[in-house]
Amino acid sequence: MSKDVLNVAVIGAGMAGTTHANAWRQVGTVYDLGLPKIHLHTIADAYMPFAEDAAERYGYDNAVDDWRKVADNPEIDIVSIVVGNALHREIAEALIRAGKHVLCEKPIADTLENAKAMADSEKEAGVVTSVGFTFRRNAALAEIAKLVKEGHFGEIGHIDGRYWCDYGCDPNTPMAWRYKGPMGTGALGDVGSHLIDTAELVCGPLKAVSGATMATIIKERPVAKGHVTRGTALDTENAELDTVENDDVATFTAEFENGAIGTFSCSRVAWNMPNSLQIQVLGTKGRAEWDLARTGEIKVDDVNSPAGLGGPRQVLVNPDFPYYGRGNSMPVAGVGLTQIEQFTYQAHAFLQQVAGVEDGLPKCATFADGYREMRIADAIARSAAAGGTRIEIQ
Repeated sequence: MSKDVLNVAVIGAGMAGTTHANAWRQVGTVYDLGLPKIHLHTIADAYMPFAEDAAERYGYDNAVDDWRKVADNPEIDIVSIVVGNALHREIAEALIRAGKHVLCEKPIADTLENAKAMADSEKEAGVVTSVGFTFRRNAALAEIAKLVKEGHFGEIGHIDGRYWCDYGCDPNTPMAWRYKGPMGTGALGDVGSHLIDTAELVCGPLKAVSGATMATIIKERPVAKGHVTRGTALDTENAELDTVENDDVATFTAEFENGAIGTFSCSRVAWNMPNSLQIQVLGTKGRAEWDLARTGEIKVDDVNSPAGLGGPRQVLVNPDFPYYGRGNSMPVAGVGLTQIEQFTYQAHAFLQQVAGVEDGLPKCATFADGYREMRIADAIARSAAAGGTRIEIQ
């Protein structure tokens, strides 16, 4: 890539879309100089007031109401897709045909067929394509994954994880695309996709799943008269009710290729838990745990503790952790870290790939990775449908 300035667009101006918009705004401020400059070109959203608001707040030149205006604009080089996953394939394929680099939010698609098609399109794309598993860029999780790989905790026997949210807890939260589609595309497809990818980041590839159970707790939701964003509606008074088609809660167990077992759960109806991802790793020589609510630290307990003084100790994220040292304007232990930084670090890694720059850190997740996560989610859904039957990952 020889261009000195790359034009970026974001399709989708909801909460995640504006986070992408912010990441591209910040990408030139982290790590080392030498990458192409980013020009904030366009925000697209079918609801024009959202597009205009995001463009104004994050400093983009243009707001449009149709993603095709991004695909057809030869000036635009890089695009984040941040809309309902049923739209991902059509938009991604159009952008690839137009020669644009594509960063697509998770889950990569709405069906396995569409996910496979996107993974296949990646092989001959001629551009950089990626799916947004941002927790791969979390400094604390990356440090735990490094310690596991180095054998610091001995042989890993068990990993436990959960991702609990409350965005669907209120039965008056209106119907939206997230509540449509078969079992496995609800809480599992949404927050569970991050949980699955994070489990593999920390403990390696999954081999099989079993014991899956899914439940729809709130079976009907009101159809909003206004435009829906962030779980609320502009007007739900006297609204009709529509049927929820997929899972509010999903649980499953898993086997990893390294011999470890896993226990996992995800929910979108967890009371007063707006965004709770937690991971615990237990080995023969130690253990570690991490909580998104305290994302600037990990807890470690291992054989290095003096006799009689064992127990979990707090280790603050610091410049020795992956990503943190040059990714923070004040890179000192105790300053803190949020989920927002992960998006900036991901955007920087994506920009490096576009520019052909290597720094020794992992590349962004691929469309193929997104397809793999959906195959795992599909295996979990099939296990649940079959009463918890063990299903190997294909």
